[in-house]
Amino acid sequence: MPNDHESRTAAGSSDDAVTRQRKIVAEDIHLLNSLGYGQELLRRMSGFSNFAISLSIICIVAGGITSFPQGFCSVGGAAIGVGWPLCCFLSLCVALAMAQVASAFPTAGGLYHWAAILGGRGWGWLTAWFNLAGLITVLAAINVGTFQFAVRAIASAFDIHPARLGPGGELALQLAGVLSITCAQALFNHLGIRITAALTDFSGYWILLVASALTAAMLAYAPSIDLARLITFTNYSGSAGGDIWPETGPIAWVFLLGFLLPAYTVTGFDASAHTSEETVGASHHVPRGIVRSVLVSGIFGWVMLSAIVLAIPNLDEAAAQGGNAFFWIVEHVLPGWLRILLALGIVVAQFFCGLATVTSASRMAYAFARDGGLPYAERMRHVSPKYRTPAVAIWTVSLLSVAFVVHTPTYSTIAAAGTIFLYISYVMPTTLGLLAYGRSWTQMGPWSLGGTAFRTFSVLSILGCGLILVIGIQPPNEKNLWIVLSAFALTALVWIVYEREHFRGPPQGVLNRSRHTHPEKPEPATAEIP
Repeated sequence: MPNDHESRTAAGSSDDAVTRQRKIVAEDIHLLNSLGYGQELLRRMSGFSNFAISLSIICIVAGGITSFPQGFCSVGGAAIGVGWPLCCFLSLCVALAMAQVASAFPTAGGLYHWAAILGGRGWGWLTAWFNLAGLITVLAAINVGTFQFAVRAIASAFDIHPARLGPGGELALQLAGVLSITCAQALFNHLGIRITAALTDFSGYWILLVASALTAAMLAYAPSIDLARLITFTNYSGSAGGDIWPETGPIAWVFLLGFLLPAYTVTGFDASAHTSEETVGASHHVPRGIVRSVLVSGIFGWVMLSAIVLAIPNLDEAAAQGGNAFFWIVEHVLPGWLRILLALGIVVAQFFCGLATVTSASRMAYAFARDGGLPYAERMRHVSPKYRTPAVAIWTVSLLSVAFVVHTPTYSTIAAAGTIFLYISYVMPTTLGLLAYGRSWTQMGPWSLGGTAFRTFSVLSILGCGLILVIGIQPPNEKNLWIVLSAFALTALVWIVYEREHFRGPPQGVLNRSRHTHPEKPEPATAEIP
């Protein structure tokens, strides 16, 4: 039994922790006030919760599995062994550049605020629309992928065939399923950040647990282990790869097309920035959450997908399955009971992935509406007095994602469109930050790479985003070219005709934040390992 002295010591330590927590929150609120905003959302997210929400959106057992055919059916095992780490390195460059900006400007608007601060209202406007469009389309892709994965898993386990409903019946079933999944995710978000943070905390552990279990199962039941597969290039374009990609001669180009798998999977890490106003110690924890989520997802995803490739009984037969490749592999490798158990774990992880995406998208919509950037802005920025969540924004972005599924029901096209929109919104503030660094932007946050590293990672991220944009509009996803061009044309038209004169942009406090008291003397940057 503890004595009185030990009890008093424990109580004192607890009081000190609470005092420190309150002090940090007070500093967060003071910084937010200095940027021109009040603390409307509930600031309860820990550093781990901030990391977990980005980890949940990346969700290697969601995009990594549902988009597995886009990678494997390009050049086979090398798409995973070589392509995955290369593309993840590009995503890490984007994350590192983003993290430095996030530390300096920890607001819910995230990328929108950064672009407006570093480049002006017009760039902020454009970034906001592309980021919001990306988050909404990625949410649509996640929930379509979740539904299709669940249906395929059930069909393979219980010999149920939804195709018997006919094309119209299948689409109606998909729409009903996606609507049900999305509404459940919106409801959890509506009920408060405490519930959302608890679920995403659990999701962070759950994703890594399921990924580890799948890795161990595939290696344990693999007929043989041939590591050479991971560096072997085989052209699976055309019918050899189930027509995932049109038949293409140059294998180097087919290899680059396979980047769509890691590019789509390792995205959404801007969620850490969008929840800045709900995170305790945001200037420190938000950049760490961004970078750590990409690092952890990249490593665990590489190991998991490599294990799947190593376990394949016959590479050519697996590739010929096209979109059904993953299910064909597990059916030929794992016993039935284990397939069902893992499928349930994957579906739960995919649901949490969509849940976190609703959180991120709704905070972006709330922040943009707060500055008058959205139609019906006063309603969109409304915060529930009971739950302290942007309720109208939550339900709006959720239902818009379902509407996009009605417009474009094909998973690969939705995934590619979401990836393009998000990476365009990533590259704009990164480019503006590169141009403004040490000039108009001289006040860095506490998390800083230093000038040389920031410039290097910014250039690499800009090049990487350009490559992903090119890949995302290739057949069979050429429809995305017109979607992106239409989005550019529409936003430019609305800005020129109306919003240039009416959109006020972020408060002056935000715009002044980029400058140090002595602009001619840049604040010394300190390198910190994320």
